[in-house]
Amino acid sequence: MPSEMIYRKIFSVGNPVSQIIFGTAIKTMMAGENEFDLLDAVYEAGINTFDTAASYGDSEASLGNWVLARNLRDKVVIISKGANPSPWRNRVTEYDILSDIETSFAKLRTDYIDIYLLHRDDPSVPVGPIVELLNRLHREGRIGAFGGSNWTLNRIQNANQYAAEHSLIPFSVASPSFGLAEMIGDPWGGSVTLTGEKNKNAREWFTANQMPILAYSSLGRGFFSGKIKSSQIDRAKELLGPAAVEYGYPENFERLRRVELLAEQKGATVSQLVLVWIFKQSLNTFTVTSPSSVAHLKETIDSLHLELTDRQAKWINLECEEL
Repeated sequence: MPSEMIYRKIFSVGNPVSQIIFGTAIKTMMAGENEFDLLDAVYEAGINTFDTAASYGDSEASLGNWVLARNLRDKVVIISKGANPSPWRNRVTEYDILSDIETSFAKLRTDYIDIYLLHRDDPSVPVGPIVELLNRLHREGRIGAFGGSNWTLNRIQNANQYAAEHSLIPFSVASPSFGLAEMIGDPWGGSVTLTGEKNKNAREWFTANQMPILAYSSLGRGFFSGKIKSSQIDRAKELLGPAAVEYGYPENFERLRRVELLAEQKGATVSQLVLVWIFKQSLNTFTVTSPSSVAHLKETIDSLHLELTDRQAKWINLECEEL
């Protein structure tokens, strides 16, 4: 039976959003190279939603070239991000947000972005002016839904309280790290995750409110992609690079070992079972992934229709000792 994509609605986004989102932060697209064949295959497989950012090199330009060449602007959902800090200063300011978004429009060859996210936060900046600015861009038809990538729950709640008090549109999406692997280290700085016991309350809030989660690092930046085996803990830094600082810990290697065993039993791949685990959670989750080939793309989409029992899901997440 052929794979079928799952789509969901997101407030203020015209088209349904595919539950699997294609991430354009890949080497060739960041270099500005056209990836028409890969993007054609992604779209033909049912993925209509694409994640990019002002800080992803020239990935916006690469994506924009394809959308224009294929005349697909009214059929695809574009997610982009701005206000990422530079090495010298934070950039959550009106000037930087407007500067980034104008450049994004030019590179993407469009005059609107379906979902716009602030890439990082600066907690020292009051939320009120940010909410006002994003509402203005929304009223002008320049952005649809908006929210924060790597914004803590507390800051999102503060922003939405301000919106409620001033009859404005609130943040309606969030994009934290989320997946089976617990993000323990943060080599990038300012990263926000929903994994781990310490984030249980945040997960409960997002579950209760069903705010869409556009989850990045769903496979632990390659930890669950097949780059490394559970027996290779001593080679974590060599095989994973910076991701070893985030995910290369004994707890995650035990999760990987259990997923490997279960994947062998089910005739599935490790990455497929990890995606199934994510979709099995009660959160309203979409995952950003970047399959590098048509074969990997098919594997990713097939994961939408695999089954994982409650017991199996708990076992691979170390919530019980016996399967």
